[in-house]
Amino acid sequence: MKFEVSSGELLKKLQMVHGAISSNPVLPILEDFLFEVEDGKLSLRSTNLETTISSKIDVLSDSDFSVAIPATILLNTIKSLPNQPITITVDEESYGVEVKSQYGEYKMSGDKPEDYPKNPERDDVNAIKISSDSLMNALTHTLFATSNDELRIAMTGVYFQVDYNKIVFVATDAHKLVKYTIGSISSEENASFIVPKKGLSLLKNALPNDTEITLSYNQNNLFIDFEESSFSLRLIDAKYPDYNAVIPLDNSNLLSVNRSDLIGSLRRIAIYANKTTNQVLLNLKSDSMNISAKDIDFSNEANEDINSTYGGEEMQIGFNAKFMIEMLGVLKTNDIVVKLSTPNRAGIIVPSEQIENEDLLMLIMPVMRSH
Repeated sequence: MKFEVSSGELLKKLQMVHGAISSNPVLPILEDFLFEVEDGKLSLRSTNLETTISSKIDVLSDSDFSVAIPATILLNTIKSLPNQPITITVDEESYGVEVKSQYGEYKMSGDKPEDYPKNPERDDVNAIKISSDSLMNALTHTLFATSNDELRIAMTGVYFQVDYNKIVFVATDAHKLVKYTIGSISSEENASFIVPKKGLSLLKNALPNDTEITLSYNQNNLFIDFEESSFSLRLIDAKYPDYNAVIPLDNSNLLSVNRSDLIGSLRRIAIYANKTTNQVLLNLKSDSMNISAKDIDFSNEANEDINSTYGGEEMQIGFNAKFMIEMLGVLKTNDIVVKLSTPNRAGIIVPSEQIENEDLLMLIMPVMRSH
């Protein structure tokens, strides 16, 4: 049983599928790729039982067969070859695997395909179509804001709220919150679920540009299908906090500022901030902003004036510079608007211009002034 394939094409697929292979898997077979050849197509699959990734590629084969192949040794072999046709041969009795290139032959022992975990079942799924660019925008703006606290398991993933004509993506770690809404979709029902960060990060790295994506979901999994690839992500079984309760509604004090200028100033001023709180103070007056920080323990302090437009009551408000830089870093627009109400309530950051049919809102909790 054998097939021939371009090493370069195979490498692209292996690198994507490899993402689901854990460094210390619960079962030895999970260190393998599952190869299934049928009708001149090779289907590759990997799983860590939480995330399953599969993809297909055309090959020249002499028969239909399947085998589990150790992932690391195969990937490293293909990676070290220049692009060329290679032949992979499998012994149907011993599952020994031989890779033949222009340079030589490489042998490894495979495993029985029957031992490989089955794909997650697609029972009772609801499906929606979305553009890969919109999904990429949503993931870029939310993944960084998820929590790493395993005791608050719901907040370690991104919350998807599917409405009849929109999807809302929410991420929060209790210090910052991002809400990204994509409109102009069509769904036959309302639903909500939490998707783990790790699987979504792997998906984000694999998403093609300008392609229609199908999202299908049931009670246990989210399935993402595009081109010849698919991801299955097991959902987090938890209740997401009521994020709307923390978004202030009356934020009438508006600060408009250049994003790059603000990031640059925050980076410089943060050097002088208290290392525990990373607190920087925004001193806002009519059409002027001063950013300052003080670390009393070391007698360090700094302040800068920055060009901005401010309309509202004079205010001094403290934020964690690290969080603010992180949030501003994922934005794309040149200018941003910060909406404020009082010094002890959350500030809202929005881009000066939203993408058509998409809406982004970022929320950052204030750091109370340290004396």
